[in-house]
Amino acid sequence: MTFLKSFAAGAFLLAMSSSASWAACNISDAQLEEAVLENAELRAPENRYLVHDLRALRDAAFLLWNYGMEEDCERLLGNIRELIAAPHMARLGTNDEDEADQQLAAGEPQWHRLGQIQGSRGEPGEEALVSINDLDPGLLASEIIGAEVRTSDDMIVGEVRNVVIGTKDRWDYVIVASDGFFVAGKDSLVVPLRYLVIDQTRKSFYLRISNDQVKTVPLMPDQDYVWLSDETWRATNDAIFQSLIPGIADNSSGATPAVSSTE
Repeated sequence: MTFLKSFAAGAFLLAMSSSASWAACNISDAQLEEAVLENAELRAPENRYLVHDLRALRDAAFLLWNYGMEEDCERLLGNIRELIAAPHMARLGTNDEDEADQQLAAGEPQWHRLGQIQGSRGEPGEEALVSINDLDPGLLASEIIGAEVRTSDDMIVGEVRNVVIGTKDRWDYVIVASDGFFVAGKDSLVVPLRYLVIDQTRKSFYLRISNDQVKTVPLMPDQDYVWLSDETWRATNDAIFQSLIPGIADNSSGATPAVSSTE
């Protein structure tokens, strides 16, 4: 009996010790934002991607903690602290491009290429689509990036992977990708934001063009966004949307674009 009591007491203390170590996953201890402010190396323009990645890792640590995986959370925080202390470590990864492509491919969602999956538009009692310009309140970036995009005939194209805001000619773009998870992907469309409408649940965006018309739009020529400086390519891409969807007002005019027939 005494042995059982001793065993139970020992197990309790072990559990308490384990819980204490798990509770040590305090994400604020990483002090990432303080490190960014204080570390000139992290603030350097060439390390901007590293700060973005560190914040993504911090978000991942929070998710692990939120799901009760405290030990994994603490382990990830240790990696974050190492990268903060020695930013140059972020450049020590593999240089094998084939291996990197294979790793990225493993995280790609299995989107069918350019609208081969039918959406669910047309349910009874469904409300009309809304122009981006008519939304009140406006969209948050978190509501745009990752959102599903469909064509006017309700075929799924893919999802929004990035947003380009405030170009000098006032054209804002969404990068709509049908492959690639961590990056925009090689099958991406550069869609002027003004040509999108959204359902009233704010879950899906719709192009104002059909699936067949989508296939006439050129793919984004590079994933490094060099095309932003290529005025000829941008003008050609923008003109295609203008020809497919005439009558959409310029952002500066304040006029309301017409909504497609998908309502």
